[in-house]
Amino acid sequence: MKREWWHSLTVYQIYTRSFCDSNGDGIGDFGGILQKLDYLQELGVGAIWLSPFNDSPNYDNGYDVSDYYKVMEEAGTMEELEELIAACEKREIVVMMDLVLNHSSHLHPWFLEARKDRNSKYHDFYIWKEGTKEQPPEGGGAFFGGSTWEWVPEVQEYYYHSFSVMQPDLNWKNPSLRKELYQSYLLATLVHQTSLSCTKNSHTVSLGLLIFLEAVLNCLFEG
Repeated sequence: MKREWWHSLTVYQIYTRSFCDSNGDGIGDFGGILQKLDYLQELGVGAIWLSPFNDSPNYDNGYDVSDYYKVMEEAGTMEELEELIAACEKREIVVMMDLVLNHSSHLHPWFLEARKDRNSKYHDFYIWKEGTKEQPPEGGGAFFGGSTWEWVPEVQEYYYHSFSVMQPDLNWKNPSLRKELYQSYLLATLVHQTSLSCTKNSHTVSLGLLIFLEAVLNCLFEG
């Protein structure tokens, strides 16, 4: 097997909220990660894997996104994120970003609109099935317990959630949904940042952002 540069790469996963606090509010942030980059480099870290940091009510540690165009206020600003990525680039540290694209938060504006009206353009951003309150659709259990289907009386339908009831699955069969996600700032940033490259262990690699999609992507087209 051909040996790739990443086969010997040391990856350090960072859960931002508990890593390092730079402003004294008791919650880790981008500034805290920036302060520790030299230390991580000394340890031989070649990539940092950032756990989800999109705007979120944090029912599931950031794996319930309420806005794909924003970062959590407690983590910092988009400018601070860009500063962190640039600092990693200078140190030849790859940034892996954990994006949650299988589902959103139940508080995402898309879902709040989807659950009010079957005719909303956002309704089809999620996976729905008809039924009655007494008789849900057939299906297995959710990863976090209970049924995968949750009743919404406003539309007289069930929505599908492979994890928590607070994490309705997105309908990737809908091209409008896919377009919205592709246009989000964080995905757009990938296109620009990965145009930067350097030589690492005799191989040319892209620095900046590498998207690391969570392992639940196999659930995208369920339902």
